[in-house]
Amino acid sequence: MSAALRMRPLKIAQIAPLAESVPPKLYGGTERVVSWLTEELVRQGHDVTVFASGDSVTSAKLVSVTEQALRLNPLVRDTLGYHVMLLEEVRRRAHEFDVIHFHIDLIQAPFERTLGIPSLTTLHGRLDLPDLVPFYRAFPDLPLVSISNNQRLPMPPVNWLGTVLHGLPASLLPGTVDPQGGYLAFLGRISPEKRPDRAIEIAAQTGIPLKIAAKIDNADRDYWNETIAPLVAKHGDVVEFVGEINDQQKAQFLGNAKALLFPIDWPEPFGLVMIEAMACATPVIAFRCGSVPEVIDHGVTGFIVDDIAGAVAAVGQLDRLPREGVRARFEARFTAERMARDYVALYEYLVDANLHRTDNVVLLHEPERPLTPRIA
Repeated sequence: MSAALRMRPLKIAQIAPLAESVPPKLYGGTERVVSWLTEELVRQGHDVTVFASGDSVTSAKLVSVTEQALRLNPLVRDTLGYHVMLLEEVRRRAHEFDVIHFHIDLIQAPFERTLGIPSLTTLHGRLDLPDLVPFYRAFPDLPLVSISNNQRLPMPPVNWLGTVLHGLPASLLPGTVDPQGGYLAFLGRISPEKRPDRAIEIAAQTGIPLKIAAKIDNADRDYWNETIAPLVAKHGDVVEFVGEINDQQKAQFLGNAKALLFPIDWPEPFGLVMIEAMACATPVIAFRCGSVPEVIDHGVTGFIVDDIAGAVAAVGQLDRLPREGVRARFEARFTAERMARDYVALYEYLVDANLHRTDNVVLLHEPERPLTPRIA
């Protein structure tokens, strides 16, 4: 790409899901990442427009087709129509942008190649679901970005642009080198794949208090009632259920913890809470699943374990990890500034490829799948 093209600000559209606002009021990983990316791109001088719910808050331009996040509207039963409306607004305004960045999985696939504008889609969720294989076989040319290398493994051959690990603003969650809480933390969502039961067992075996700050979706209500609530009651001397917390509460909750427990039992695509803990200078004890080995530096930002016995042993070794080192590694690897730079490299690559293409699709297939962002 020419130096002149690299120096000019890009006109970028960010297309967010409508379930939550940008950023979300409480739980909502994808919308939170879209917000962090957008704000950093604006800070770096780019012209950014966010397509999101009307209650979103951003320093970029905001285009909305709904007044509020769909999850907060009790009258909404089916979200499909609202996302079709969103795509129609994107189609109508596509000519205004240099590049369009989708964060809505797959609904845009049939019309994305007709936009005439470079585009890419970051896949934020799990990709090991059987229905996704035939879909991506039908659309193998869509330019895709993974959020970890492990996330890619179940996929058929597709058009990977690169892997961009998440990042958050360096000032969002200040590091706490002298925690006051003396407890273990579990933060996220109550669900079988997150394994809060493992966290409770670790607390029970170590005798160290556990605080659980988690959202309970309706789909997981039975799991809570039948499995987790009885365990909380049984181990009430060491376990406290805090409930869902917001970003302002996270700094204190994570910063005052001895460690974050991340006892997952599924192919986690990324695990945003791990870097949130690291930003607070709090080490992470995580089970070896999904993206964990790509995010946690074993013996530096936490410990990667294979079972409850290993997690219990790791709790006893937390004093070996200087919290200043945890925060320093976060700053080196997981800031929003680094994430935005990686995405801008992909945007520039697509814009440059678009200048030389002869059809409506940018194909970037290579003999081996790239595992890091492509640099033009």
